[in-house]
Amino acid sequence: MRDHRQLIAFNLVDDLVIEIYKVTSRFPREEVYGLTSQMRRSAVSVPSNIVEGCARGSDAEYMHFLDIAFGSLKELHYQFSLSVKLGFTEEDCSLDLEPKFDECEKVLASLIRKLRKNSKRTIGA
Repeated sequence: MRDHRQLIAFNLVDDLVIEIYKVTSRFPREEVYGLTSQMRRSAVSVPSNIVEGCARGSDAEYMHFLDIAFGSLKELHYQFSLSVKLGFTEEDCSLDLEPKFDECEKVLASLIRKLRKNSKRTIGA
């Protein structure tokens, strides 16, 4: 079993979840069951899927859950940009969080690529 707490990707997205909760706490009240809820669920999904993947026995299952986490991260990134367009999130907050989204996406994508490369190497060996 892998230790998710040792993964840079996990720690980055874990920090991002906290930021998303702070940002969405300032959304209009009528969005509590709309974009606020959706963004929070997407945000929590990312590290949750990393944790679940780490708990799985095979590399194939691990990669499957990392792929789901990456999809949720991209979904969250879109929802965040939508919140900026709708005026729910201030531009300066966007300037702070955009680099964090980019870093999370790059690190998680790199982890997935590395695992795929290693799995192809193992299959071909």
